[in-house]
Amino acid sequence: MFTLHPTLERDSLPIVEDDDLVLRLINDARYPWVIIVPKVPDIRELHELSEPMFDKIMALVRHVGGVMTTAFAADKINTAAIGNMVPQLHIHIVARREDDAAWPAPVWGVGEMQPLEQGEVTRRVSCIRDGLGLS
Repeated sequence: MFTLHPTLERDSLPIVEDDDLVLRLINDARYPWVIIVPKVPDIRELHELSEPMFDKIMALVRHVGGVMTTAFAADKINTAAIGNMVPQLHIHIVARREDDAAWPAPVWGVGEMQPLEQGEVTRRVSCIRDGLGLS
């Protein structure tokens, strides 16, 4: 049975979900940032995914990266599946700008998360859903 890790639930907001995965917006105003979580119980690593699920996730990673580059005028897209703090497999896709709070360092461990205002949540979710053709 799949259950989203409580930290991921707390730190993110839903964008879209299907039978295989969850796409969520990280609730941090400093960066346009999403996570993709495969709905596979007790999985920690990309290499543990079935081939079809891996292919689906990687296609979505590529698509979301392109959408975020355009929607948020990103200078760089950071993609990572680290999982040192939250063991449930999740893939981060972060739209980076040369003027962001952490540039050029990674976003992890830099300052405190700044919650998004509701209007910005709506805007970011709409941008991503529109870019994915889910409007």
